[in-house]
Amino acid sequence: MAQEILFAFGLTLFAGLATGIGSILAFFTSRTNTKFLSIALGFSAGVMIYVSMIEIFVKAKDSLVSALGVQSGNWATVGGFFAGVLLIALIDKFIPKQSNPHELKKVEDMNPSSKPAQDAALLKMGTFTALAIGIHNFPEGIATFTSAIQDPALGVAIAIAIAIHNIPEGIAVSVPVYFATGDKKKAFKLSFLSGLSEPIGALAAYLFLMPFLNDIMFGVIFAAVAGIMVFISLDELLPAAKKYDESHLAIYGLIAGMAVMAVSLLLFI
Repeated sequence: MAQEILFAFGLTLFAGLATGIGSILAFFTSRTNTKFLSIALGFSAGVMIYVSMIEIFVKAKDSLVSALGVQSGNWATVGGFFAGVLLIALIDKFIPKQSNPHELKKVEDMNPSSKPAQDAALLKMGTFTALAIGIHNFPEGIATFTSAIQDPALGVAIAIAIAIHNIPEGIAVSVPVYFATGDKKKAFKLSFLSGLSEPIGALAAYLFLMPFLNDIMFGVIFAAVAGIMVFISLDELLPAAKKYDESHLAIYGLIAGMAVMAVSLLLFI
């Protein structure tokens, strides 16, 4: 069990620190590869939607029906799903638009030929964006950790999907911070730290949820995880891909993500 817990923590750390990859891309590339990001974001959405509705939701329902009976179990599953949707929607609602991590930036916005603005307002925006990402990624850490404890293969798939969607979030932190200060280290540090909320979410799940983990608790958490991931996919990943002006590629990526996830699940039957 100790190895499973360490593995689950490792996955959340990997997923969270992908924000640092976005920061590095911002520093060492001159243009945003919009085609790659659109396909990647679509792929991530496909993985999340498919695994949420085909695997996680079904496991939640099985667990709750077993504990509560058919009627109560089904109602509890649906309630848990929409509670997860509501949670992540409220988090997005109370993040100011200018600091929302899904108001995407491109590498071109950090033109190396431009003199840094030394703008306190811009620095504040970058700092708030990092904080917003931290708040937003906390439930994702819980989702990755609980999924990995239940099914390591499922945890890997979710961690990869979340890591992909954290890359442009890293760019969103780095661009305004660097442009305000001219300090790459500071921009990278804030981007890196914003991703640490994923393993912090995992730690919270371990400390406060694991001791009470029975069939009902597991079922409700898994149903909520499914809701969180479906909302992230529909409200964030696909619209983000469209902002990169490659919406058709995002749909191709989405179908590919679903197909890869479907085959992966079949291979582990």
